[in-house]
Amino acid sequence: MEPVILTKLQARKIILNAAGLARKAQFGTGIEAVYRLIHHFGFVQLDTNFVVERAHHHVMAARIPDYQTEWLAELCDDGRVFEYFFSDAGYLPMSDFRYSLPVKESFAANAKPMIPAQMRLMKNVLERIEREGPLMVGDFEYDREQASSGWWDWRPAKVALERLYLDGKLMISRNKAFHKIYDLPLNLIPPDTDQSAPTREEFARYVIRRTLGVLGIAYAKDLAWRGRRVKGNSIKDELEKMVASGEVRTVMVEGLRGPYLYMLAGQETDIVLSDEVFILSPFDILNVFRHRLKEFFDFDYQIECFVPAAKRKYGYFSLPVLANGSFIARMDAKADRKRKLLIVHNLHFEPGGLDQPVIGKFITSLKSFVLFNQCRDIEFRKSNNEAYLEMISKGFSR
Repeated sequence: MEPVILTKLQARKIILNAAGLARKAQFGTGIEAVYRLIHHFGFVQLDTNFVVERAHHHVMAARIPDYQTEWLAELCDDGRVFEYFFSDAGYLPMSDFRYSLPVKESFAANAKPMIPAQMRLMKNVLERIEREGPLMVGDFEYDREQASSGWWDWRPAKVALERLYLDGKLMISRNKAFHKIYDLPLNLIPPDTDQSAPTREEFARYVIRRTLGVLGIAYAKDLAWRGRRVKGNSIKDELEKMVASGEVRTVMVEGLRGPYLYMLAGQETDIVLSDEVFILSPFDILNVFRHRLKEFFDFDYQIECFVPAAKRKYGYFSLPVLANGSFIARMDAKADRKRKLLIVHNLHFEPGGLDQPVIGKFITSLKSFVLFNQCRDIEFRKSNNEAYLEMISKGFSR
């Protein structure tokens, strides 16, 4: 079958529609919209960075106008959503639980061998949770023999809990402070959940369908990303079979060289974008693959919280701003929760002019973002375009 030929604009629209960013409220409103979003995405990345509201909540709020942060916890408590380290830490629909089993098996098979003391600790930790019920790391006595050397230098009890979690012997819930609570799977998995292990073929096809569903079009390397925790997966082989059967189509985008892209055979290509402005998290699915931002949006983006301070160009936690299918700005922001103030350290506008309607929509999105971060006001520190900044500041003073 001949490849589908797309213009770059068509490809961009497909990507945005798949990511739920073709228009506001694409998944509806209310708590059911949260579940529909997670089910469509298949995986929503979790991040603990709290400079502004955490990334998983930010992803929801950008797409669901009336989003409330407690809704995600409610869905977890109701057994409709669960947390796991699938490709990264994140939330998955419980209906996909069985597809987490190969990842857990891979973690168990590829982990470093344990010495007898570690095996005893794992056994003791698990038995204690079986006896006492859900526990946090703070419920275990401080068992570090040497001072911590920094991030990820966990005490032995924490290491045991995390390994039991990755292996699937424990699961995680969260308290209101977002601290992990470790529990037995039987306490968190609804009885009617399918827990049968998928075949290699089923797992690979699940990854392909879910990933193409949320990315719209993608390279083979993008599909492999979601299944990368399972060593020796069959994603490449199954992708070829799905192309041969017609379930997946190959794609070529005008102006792009390189390997084929792929999309689901039923993918809609005639998409209309709204004129809404979206303030996005750095960990949003749209921003995960930097090469896609460069190729389809001409947007060179990097999360600079991982860059040494002296080398940052735009700021520690710069948020991409999307309008009419293009990135118009990046906003380095921080929520000062004590003063109820959203501080914009740097509002950097991309090349190209913005008209008054776009500025107006941006002001509306900024006002919603202030409230989402439980702030009352906004303070701008710096911008590369004083004229735009003055218009936005005036919009807030009205």
